[in-house]
Amino acid sequence: MSRKIEINISDIALTNMMDEDSDFIPIITDEDENALDELAVPDSLPILPLRNTVLFPGVVIPISVGREKSLKLVREVYSNKGMLGAATQIDLSVEDPHFDDIYKIGTVAQIIKILEMPDGSTTVILQGKKRFELQEMISEEPYHIAKIKTLKDIRPEEEDNEFKALISSVKDMAVKVIKLSAHIPNEASFAIKNIEGSSFLINFISSNSEIKHNQKQKLLEIDEIAGRAMKLLELLVREVQVLELKDDIQTKVKTDMDQQQREYLLHQQMKTIQDELGGGPNDQDVMELEEKAQNKKWTDEVATVFEKELTKLQRLNPASAEYSVQLNYLEELLDLPWSEYTKDNFNLKRAQKILDQDHFGLEIVKDRIIEHLAVLKLKGDLKSPILCLYGPPGVGKTSLGKSIARALDRKYARMSLGGLHDESEIRGHRKTYIGAMPGRIIQGMKKAGSSNPVFILDEIDKVSNDFRGDPSSALLEVLDPEQNSAFHDNFLDVDYDLSNVMFVATANNIGAISAPLRDRMEMIDVSGYIQEEKVQIAKSHLIPKQMENHGITAENIKISKEVIAEIIDKYTRESGVRALDQRIAKVMRRIARKVAMDEEYDINVKMEDLKDLLGAPIFNRDKYQGNEYAGVVTGLAWTSVGGEILFIESSLSAGKGKLTLTGNLGDVMKESALLAQEYLRAHCGALGIKKEVFDEWNLHVHVPEGAIPKDGPSAGVTMVTAMASIFTQRKVKKHLAMTGEITLRGKVLPVGGIKEKILAAKRAGIKEIILCNQNKKDIEEIKEVYLKGLKFHFVDEVMEVLDIALMKQKVDNPIKF
Repeated sequence: MSRKIEINISDIALTNMMDEDSDFIPIITDEDENALDELAVPDSLPILPLRNTVLFPGVVIPISVGREKSLKLVREVYSNKGMLGAATQIDLSVEDPHFDDIYKIGTVAQIIKILEMPDGSTTVILQGKKRFELQEMISEEPYHIAKIKTLKDIRPEEEDNEFKALISSVKDMAVKVIKLSAHIPNEASFAIKNIEGSSFLINFISSNSEIKHNQKQKLLEIDEIAGRAMKLLELLVREVQVLELKDDIQTKVKTDMDQQQREYLLHQQMKTIQDELGGGPNDQDVMELEEKAQNKKWTDEVATVFEKELTKLQRLNPASAEYSVQLNYLEELLDLPWSEYTKDNFNLKRAQKILDQDHFGLEIVKDRIIEHLAVLKLKGDLKSPILCLYGPPGVGKTSLGKSIARALDRKYARMSLGGLHDESEIRGHRKTYIGAMPGRIIQGMKKAGSSNPVFILDEIDKVSNDFRGDPSSALLEVLDPEQNSAFHDNFLDVDYDLSNVMFVATANNIGAISAPLRDRMEMIDVSGYIQEEKVQIAKSHLIPKQMENHGITAENIKISKEVIAEIIDKYTRESGVRALDQRIAKVMRRIARKVAMDEEYDINVKMEDLKDLLGAPIFNRDKYQGNEYAGVVTGLAWTSVGGEILFIESSLSAGKGKLTLTGNLGDVMKESALLAQEYLRAHCGALGIKKEVFDEWNLHVHVPEGAIPKDGPSAGVTMVTAMASIFTQRKVKKHLAMTGEITLRGKVLPVGGIKEKILAAKRAGIKEIILCNQNKKDIEEIKEVYLKGLKFHFVDEVMEVLDIALMKQKVDNPIKF
């Protein structure tokens, strides 16, 4: 092991005193350099790997030796008064370097002295003689021995004025580095100035400069002394620039510190003068804060924190940055409604009336609110529930929050969580951070002005997370009735009671909400509306709202229920009423234009007027596509925006029994298709299908609208019915739809989203629906009005599905198998 030890002039003198009989010369002249060039060197030498230092010809350096190989090498060479080759390691971390681990250009060296240090380590004083190039490794035991080729330094002519100027510049730069470096003694500059040999000067400065070992190695590899001097000058200039920059920075810092001390003394003097005159400029701020604090109904803990922080504010200089931070914190404490509550209105009939006025339908939600008010009225104290309204867009989940607040006579606050990915948005930032502020929960409480508002957490299923934290986990404390009585905001650093807040979350897809968060909320399904409900909502809410928004009165327009139903059928296809609201707004704009331009028109909007007002119909009245062909089945699917119907088509072609699936299907639907095919293979006899058909005909199953991804565990019965229909050439019953998953044994499994699927079926004109028998309980929970006009078939086996779905007669011109 070897490492470089910093040396200076006193080190060289000390070394010379320790070996007065040696021929060691600390300063080498031009004649000495010539003598080094003529030095006879053997063709092979033991090689000493150096770590973190480079030895130059003529230069003396001390190294610490720790490796067993290296210790054996230096002791044998020293005892034989021989020479060794010093070469630097490429990778300093290698403990046992080999031939490829050391640079190929090194320096022949002579050992001046071996010193056994008091700490047990061994220090060797080396003097470089001349450069060499490693040719090949002869032996690695007991130490490295290599064949070498000596290299000669190419010196310029004695009368080369350009080289003399270069040497002078190197001396000046080296002296400048010594002056700017705090840890290099100034005496070193005298040694630099007294060196006469130009080559030794370049080598001495190269060896002892604070440049990296790989840069020193590059200097050693340069044959021309002038080239080595030019590269060294470049490195010294760069080092001088760095040192001057550090010196400037330190000077500026010292100046700034002196200026701050001066300003501090002046401010202290000003404070003393102001105290003598009756108070400083921050006294008024403190007095205002104290007056506001007298009317606060906060706890003793908060009062103690406020007094402590107010005392800290009094000690701060108003001109300092901390003063504004402290003042902002105290104002936030005072602005919050600590223990300030609005009185709930316990008139349950009034609350029911308000809820009915604002929203048509949604009985489950309304009943839950009335139940909460009833318990609160009887008990007098109840932790507010955490409700989560989930369902497709446009069904009134968000606007329901305002109705709840109006029914309870509470304040209203809303926070949108869509795209939220920073935990500090919920919990706030530490007040010591620049630009720190409370989280949005606390900000909402401040805007509400009471500690028991109705707080809407909109789009809770769209919370995301990244490297800044997980907001959904932070919401756990907010939405847990057992924890939110002591909600901790990082900015306030004081617990705030949220237990009296009525949180109402909204979501489109509860599958996107984390399980722990979903567990803390009471989930209420707000599914879509049937046509009759949409007509009533348009008549009672949407049309009056849009008339007011467009400046139209009842004398300007009249829309009958039949026209509204036509708009719903031909121009919308949704579970909610958002698109319907947009279509009505478009009608109002057209009417407003006619009124503003004094054009004559019929105020009664008729069916035939809709094409002029809204354009050509977007959707067909009945989306059901009929049963003219075998192999086409209507299925029911659930999406995050409501229920949809989809069609599964199948066809046969002569081939070798290949199954092709198209329509952008997911893995679950692909597996359902494979299950369906295998089931039919196993039960072909019961269905009257020849076994050869499966091997001689290719089956193609397609789900239209291939650009839309489709997946889910509810298409099994639809797949098997479509395949059975094409194989048996029997058409599927008219106006029939189905949903459910199957097993390989032929069992029909229950699925979810039944209400949304039923609404989609009604919109499409379906009359009969096949469901798993276990889904009967879901049907019983749905209001009768949603089921009107539908006939349900509950099944347990695939064969029951096929008996109900497939007609007895075959299609015209069936395929001949």
